[in-house]
Amino acid sequence: MDPFDIENLNNTTIKILDGGFATQLGCHVQDHIDGDPLWSARFLHTQPQAIIDTHLDFLRAGADIIMTNTYQASISGFEKYLNLSKEDSYDLIKKAVNYAKIACNKFHEEFSDNSRSPLIVGSVGPYGASLHDGSEYTGSYGGTTPIEVIREWHRPRIEALIEAGIKMLALETVPCGTEAEILVDLIKEYPNVKAWIAFSCNQDGKSIANGDNFQKVAQKCYDLNPRQIVAVGLNCLAPKLVESLLKDINVNRSTNPVPLIVYPNSGETYTVDLGWINRDQCESLVSYIPKWLDLGVTWIGGCCRTYAADITRIKSEVMKWQHMQQKKLVTENGSYVNNINGI
Repeated sequence: MDPFDIENLNNTTIKILDGGFATQLGCHVQDHIDGDPLWSARFLHTQPQAIIDTHLDFLRAGADIIMTNTYQASISGFEKYLNLSKEDSYDLIKKAVNYAKIACNKFHEEFSDNSRSPLIVGSVGPYGASLHDGSEYTGSYGGTTPIEVIREWHRPRIEALIEAGIKMLALETVPCGTEAEILVDLIKEYPNVKAWIAFSCNQDGKSIANGDNFQKVAQKCYDLNPRQIVAVGLNCLAPKLVESLLKDINVNRSTNPVPLIVYPNSGETYTVDLGWINRDQCESLVSYIPKWLDLGVTWIGGCCRTYAADITRIKSEVMKWQHMQQKKLVTENGSYVNNINGI
């Protein structure tokens, strides 16, 4: 089965995501990215070729999935910081999808004998990212911002992505259960679209950024919309925190397990005033991958401060793990049982 048959996803196939888009984009541009109110989304307007080249870096590195450069893209943000009209702002989000398509087409031209058909997923960052105060890592706005304000802020950006051809959304770095439920409900208006939802989490290894229990929120979000939600999990957190957050999440859900997605950062911490700090706490996320796969993770990649080279390492580690699973399934006559999905 094609792992990207949107209506019939193979939940046992391990899918390799891309890495930190702004991080890799820094290899192609000289201008400052981190801390900009639009982050890497500004370059959709100013340096589109760099956007295409960054997507290509991840495709060449082995990513099965690339995400549009729209995490911090919004109609209001483009109006305010690029002086674009509402219509041009909407079109710029659609152009982000087109740049990803151009990269995929070029990848196929370069590797015409490659059977891999990458999936383009529309990145949808949280409302807090637009506030430019780091609140996507606290979720503090969840209890003070009206539900309709958050919903109507998300709606046009999601519609632009879908209008441009996106069939799957990445609802990512969500810091509070309120916004997660808003998004899970909102996508019901677009029944042909699938999505995953990934949370921003605390350092305690138990809760999402605003203090809600991760496993309870994750299970609730999946159960609210299992037809459209393809995975629930974590992104932009230190690799060392993943295991405690995911362990036993499906222990009492043998007939209805939550599909799991993980794409952590390097272990560094972002602050509005200082940018990325604690570089001495960087970790090799590759060393954690076997344990995550043992926990049932089937969607895996990187987030901030991870490069295309890290995606190549992730893919290699996944393949090693798959080989070990095959060896464990040796039959009595010494032959391999080849029922492990490859990449």
